[in-house]
Amino acid sequence: MRMTLPDHHLTQGERRIRSFHPHWKRLVVPFIALLLIVAASGAAIYFVPADWEYTNYARIAVAVVAVLLLTIWSFVPYLRWKNTGYVLTTHRFTISTGVLNKSTDEIPMAKVNTVSSDQTFFERLLGCGTLSVESAGDRGQIVLRDIPHIQDVRTDLFRLLEDAADGEIDGH
Repeated sequence: MRMTLPDHHLTQGERRIRSFHPHWKRLVVPFIALLLIVAASGAAIYFVPADWEYTNYARIAVAVVAVLLLTIWSFVPYLRWKNTGYVLTTHRFTISTGVLNKSTDEIPMAKVNTVSSDQTFFERLLGCGTLSVESAGDRGQIVLRDIPHIQDVRTDLFRLLEDAADGEIDGH
């Protein structure tokens, strides 16, 4: 999966360790909304009386409202999830967000001071959590919610931080 940081943007000797989106749990509510909107609009269209003078207008109005609600409550959240990406390389941690406008934060490994993670009981069951990365840069602490496989990401980050502190790249 090559997201948010194309290979031609990697510096010489830099290697991609991990690329990922936020955890899929962010899509549960939009998916439920999709099911409810489709069911409700289907029922509304079905129950509009066929012999009513304004049947076609009513069905069109229901369809338009359904499309608007699907866009706001399902499609836009999906696009936000799909266009949020994290890339961990041997040199930096890149956070990219945005659908129409793009925002990218890059934290060089050499600038990372501390990494911590928090997980609720439910997040532990799902294998995700909140990752806090504190850097010596202008941004200070960045809090990233719904990180999948958080323990693996944290382990990779610590390994890369140790390599950066030792002056090693890729364990060499």
